Formats: sequence, C-alpha cells, structure tokens
Amino acid sequence: MGQVAIRNLDDGVLNRLKQRAKRNHRSLEGELRQILTLAALPSRPELTAKAEALAQALEGRWTDDSTSLIREDRDR
Repeated sequence: MGQVAIRNLDDGVLNRLKQRAKRNHRSLEGELRQILTLAALPSRPELTAKAEALAQALEGRWTDDSTSLIREDRDR
C-alpha cells in the first residue's frame, strides 16, 4: 500500500479534520483514508460507460428466465 505525506496543511483545516474524525469515531488517519477513498471512487459517467460496454459485449448472448431452470431442478 502507498503512503502520502501532506505538508503545510492549514491548522484550521487540520483541527476541523480532527473534529470530523472524532465525530465519526475514527482516528485522523482513518478519517483521511475514508475521505480519500470516497473521493477516488469512479464517477457516474465512468460507471455508466462500463455498464454500457458490458451490455454491448453481452448483446446477443443466450439468456433465459431462471424460473424454468428452477422448476426443472425442483421436478427432478
């Protein structure tokens, strides 16, 4: 895992982050990790593009309603 050091952070910002961490019952490091993780999540357009690409890749493949398969298995 990587590490990041942030220098010259404003004292007010640091204090607000510490307060936020305390409210969320996390360490400052844990709170910063959570903030950065959420900030790095894929955007809605990125997720939409991936979903569309997957749908296009699967287009024309055989699909079936699982109900018939479940009934076949049950009736054995």
